[in-house]
Amino acid sequence: MAGPDIDAATTTIVAEAPPDSKTRRYDRQLRLWAASGQNALESSRLLVISGTATSTSVLKNLVLPGIGHFTILDPAKVTPEDAGNNFFLEGPSSIGKFRAEEAVRLLGELNDGVEGKADLRSLEEVLEKDKDWLTEFTIVIAHNLEAGLLERLSALLWEDESFPPLVVVRSAGFLAEFYIQFHEHAVIESHSETASSLRIDKPFPALLDYSASLDFENMDVTDHGHIPYVYILVRVLEEWKKSHNGNPPSSYDEKKEFKKIIVGMKKKIDEENFDEAEAQAYRCWTSSTVPSEIRALFQDPKVKSLTPKSAPFFHLVAALAKFTEEQPPNTLPLTSTLPDMKASTNSYISLQKLYKARAEEEKTLFKSYLTVPVDDATIDAFVKNAHALKLLRGKRWGALDKNPSALVAAVESAPKQLSIHLSLSALSSLSTKQQPNAPLTVTVEALVAEAQALLPAGTDLPENFAEAVGEIVRAPTADLPNTAALLGGMVAQEVIKMITKQYIPIDGSCLIDLIETWTGVF
Repeated sequence: MAGPDIDAATTTIVAEAPPDSKTRRYDRQLRLWAASGQNALESSRLLVISGTATSTSVLKNLVLPGIGHFTILDPAKVTPEDAGNNFFLEGPSSIGKFRAEEAVRLLGELNDGVEGKADLRSLEEVLEKDKDWLTEFTIVIAHNLEAGLLERLSALLWEDESFPPLVVVRSAGFLAEFYIQFHEHAVIESHSETASSLRIDKPFPALLDYSASLDFENMDVTDHGHIPYVYILVRVLEEWKKSHNGNPPSSYDEKKEFKKIIVGMKKKIDEENFDEAEAQAYRCWTSSTVPSEIRALFQDPKVKSLTPKSAPFFHLVAALAKFTEEQPPNTLPLTSTLPDMKASTNSYISLQKLYKARAEEEKTLFKSYLTVPVDDATIDAFVKNAHALKLLRGKRWGALDKNPSALVAAVESAPKQLSIHLSLSALSSLSTKQQPNAPLTVTVEALVAEAQALLPAGTDLPENFAEAVGEIVRAPTADLPNTAALLGGMVAQEVIKMITKQYIPIDGSCLIDLIETWTGVF
């Protein structure tokens, strides 16, 4: 079976030098987000507020893949509780030392290519005297921040679209929640499972001509059994159209007849390429059109009101809209990426060269519609992934709690998720009403009252709220290693998506219940 980019792969073996130390170190993750994603990571600057077990667990999963810099903002000193639950402290020997400094020192041992810094100021001091400093980072992560400070931080980072996203993380015992506050997030490389169209129903001239030139009847039986299914489908479809007024199969009986024609072309019963052509026959009557999600992007206000200062993504989308409108066959630019298929190496390479040549022609046409300079690497990625572009628009932290109708709807649609959210919000609200430096006193009654106050009058608490609030009362301040470890992986994963602008980050709050072992987003 031939595979994608076999031509490039066979020449690369000879031409390329051995991988350098960085490539060897990051080999596995480069397969996930490539050099462009790694460069974005290495250029990033992260601010983490508080050096808790959860915060250091998140950082561990960001330091290992190679972020550029992180700062831990935390004036607190290590307590016996910290020493007992944080793997990035040295037990009793860390007690009494600054938590941020200890965590930075030990996290730095994981990757000598990452710069770490401890800042011993309090967030309150920074917000009052140096708030612009907070906007200099790529992303800000805050764990179990006091409600008033979190509100001030959230408001500051929401003031301007250029300010960094804020990742809010809350946990107590075996329950947790995290949320990403951002204005806008454009994703070109979404790594969609939906492949781009091979455009079999609208073949370009070179593909049509080559398919028509193949002499299936007199072909050697070995070659016949290794013709790529693309050629087979293009040929059969064109012949079908000649006797059906230029239309592809549409009814069930016609599709069945079409597949029968493909199977009837076999010279041997075990010709797998014809079996593959039969299985892929749907491509002949599935029209290659612009997906509805992409068409919706064409109407986006930022695309309709372009300026030279608009982000490159919107210029690329505007160019794509003009390309699909003016260039036949009025669909997305062709890409040279081909799926695996039953074929000989030579026939697969020949097919790939046809697609590459046409893709380059269409990319050149696409570039002619751009009105501002955009680097070639971005254009290549955009054209390759034009079928799966994503533009996400987020909300400010706390928007759910200020939306009565959304809360009422969540009581019915997501009671378990809402129960955890309300219980953590109730704990946060109750904490602000305690005396400073006094032990936190949490009761079921107090949390129920706080949670009920968050809901519109006359709305009952979700049926699962009792279980959630019970865990909060049991462990209101417990930063458990189990929860910290899971949160560390999940939050870091979403942060990497935001930094690299690859894959699709969560949209909404992610809730975690390690008692019943489930996660959910709402």
